[in-house]
Amino acid sequence: MLTHRQLTCVGTVGENSMQVASVIGTAVSTIKHQSMVGSKMLVVQPYLTDGKTPDGFPLLALDTVGAGKGDTVIITSDGKAMREALQADATPARWSVAGIKD
Repeated sequence: MLTHRQLTCVGTVGENSMQVASVIGTAVSTIKHQSMVGSKMLVVQPYLTDGKTPDGFPLLALDTVGAGKGDTVIITSDGKAMREALQADATPARWSVAGIKD
């Protein structure tokens, strides 16, 4: 069960990907793109569908739901949702946290 919004599937949705990941830390930047100023950046480790096997290297994702280190989250590469969350016409950010698993 997710605390932010109910998601019915994890995997490829159109051209946008949703994936289970674990928050392994945070990142700090003294200089950010204007669209990302004030956003919390998380370092997340994506997992394959088994939820245990790491899927590639850790990623940087913007936190839109209040996740923290140790949380299991759903990440997405939905650019439209990212632009809406940041209230920006364009942003270099690709991944964001869409929900936190209970």
